[in-house]
Amino acid sequence: MAATPPAPAPPRVLLAGDPHGRLHQLFKRVKSVNQSTGPFHALLCVGQFFSPEADAEGAPGDVADYLEGRAAVPIPTYFTGDYGPTAPRLLSKAAAGARGFAPGGIEICPNLFWLRGSNRFTLHGLSVVYLSGKKGPGGPGCYSQDDVDALRALAEEPGIVDLFLTNEWPTGVVNGADTSNVPNQVLDPHGYDPVVAELVAEIKPRYHIAGTKGVFYSREPYVNDSAAHVTRFIGLANVGNKEKQKFIHAISPTPASAMSSADIHAKPPNSTLSPYAAPAQSIPIEEAPKRPADNTDAQYWRYDVKRQRQGEAEGGRLCFKFTSSGSCPRGSKCNFRHDEEAVEHYHRNVCFDFLNKGKCERGPECKFAHSLSGDTSIRDSRPRRRVESSCWFCLSSPDVESHLVISIGEAYYCALAKGPLVPNHVLMIPVEHCPSTLMMPSEAEVELARYKNALCKYFEKQGKTTVFFEWVSQNSRHANLQVVPVPFPKADAVDKIFHLAAKKLGFEFSVVNPDGGAKVARESLISQSESKSSLFYVELPEGKILLHNIDSNEKFPAQFGREVLAGLLSMADRADWRNCKLSKEEEIQMVDDFKQDFREFDPAE
Repeated sequence: MAATPPAPAPPRVLLAGDPHGRLHQLFKRVKSVNQSTGPFHALLCVGQFFSPEADAEGAPGDVADYLEGRAAVPIPTYFTGDYGPTAPRLLSKAAAGARGFAPGGIEICPNLFWLRGSNRFTLHGLSVVYLSGKKGPGGPGCYSQDDVDALRALAEEPGIVDLFLTNEWPTGVVNGADTSNVPNQVLDPHGYDPVVAELVAEIKPRYHIAGTKGVFYSREPYVNDSAAHVTRFIGLANVGNKEKQKFIHAISPTPASAMSSADIHAKPPNSTLSPYAAPAQSIPIEEAPKRPADNTDAQYWRYDVKRQRQGEAEGGRLCFKFTSSGSCPRGSKCNFRHDEEAVEHYHRNVCFDFLNKGKCERGPECKFAHSLSGDTSIRDSRPRRRVESSCWFCLSSPDVESHLVISIGEAYYCALAKGPLVPNHVLMIPVEHCPSTLMMPSEAEVELARYKNALCKYFEKQGKTTVFFEWVSQNSRHANLQVVPVPFPKADAVDKIFHLAAKKLGFEFSVVNPDGGAKVARESLISQSESKSSLFYVELPEGKILLHNIDSNEKFPAQFGREVLAGLLSMADRADWRNCKLSKEEEIQMVDDFKQDFREFDPAE
């Protein structure tokens, strides 16, 4: 009987804190460590990669030596801290030459990879997620809201994340930890980021690596809410720091995908509760300067577009978070009003604008009631709305980008996609919070069919056929059925390219009702679907539906449909929607053009 082959050795990875442009010093140390205790498969750098001073000695000289071939990077190196005075110039050439998906980094010189924006990739079997840049007002070197939103979406995908890389430390990371012997910098309130704390609490990685605070800190493992594994936080010091704090650290984690259930569930004896589930008391986070006209609570209220005048009592405005959900994480610290009666009216379909201002600027176009009498059924007989204030797609959410909306019906609305694959890339979205279009009531399905028919006629007039697809995850929050027009000459290739893409990922599509029309196929699909199952389906131009039921442990790419069509249309560089972002002015013009041409087909007109 043949012996079972030994399991492959886990990858060996070096971690480094802020290089601050001192690449010669960093790589000299890496070579030494690699020769003495290696080999190591990769180096991951967090914190500021470039020099903080434009004219500092060795900067940009150190970095330029590697970019221009005068020095060699010893092992594959990945960095996230793409900021500093010299960074834009040194990275501009790399950014200009970047095309298509680059989740594993843009190679700016041999063995040196820039992890731009945010994404997830696999490194020697390890699932790595990263957020590049730092918090700030926006622009070069600062992460964007799109970067954060993309990570929130990734957090909903199945599978355990092994490593999460950020530049700044998460607010509250020392809550519940033993701080009796930690360096003073750990307790310094500067350099913490609450957004990173929110993300790590959602992503729940096995390791969280960060820089920027200039100190080494290895926290006790902590238990995650609603996850079997623990998380280890490691903060790293700056390269070459005078205090001789540790700036390079080695780990050799077995990928979660190769671990046994017992190993994943293992809890070290010094494990603590999650620092993000407990009140943040251990670190006195510095208070942001109070602005007389606005504050951070404004994100919960979609309609307060104009900043409040100085001296106006902020307590008069309703808190959207509390009004829509009945709770607010800020509690008594919230600067907006928490009104239980407003919550009751809101869930009886009373318009939030009417509750908050006493009037609604949308007038008769508003779908909600403008009365507190309680007889809201006359105006809107639909079931009570379900709204998630943090949802991108709920029309009453503060995060919805309403300028992208092109048509609003009773159960569905249509919007142009943000970062569209093609100019007329459309999303069909339930008005109410629902995780799948397949779960919508039958009357809503009738309206959806009208919208689909209208879009098909609209695109047909332009010499294009229409492809519809939807990814439904167990963690899906709000459904969106994507609509992509495809030129007639490429229509016959849609079926083939989806089958080829499936084969590359190791699965085969099943065909839903191959002999029936589109309507019968859709009805069959709805009857087969289960509310708790994950699936992907695509409705082909000829009416056939391809279906893939996704296993619970299957890593299915969230952008699969878009990536396949990007390949069909020879637009590989547009597979990632973040490469296709437009300015708000461009988006508004695009919507106006679409609405003008679509008006004769719009079923809501």
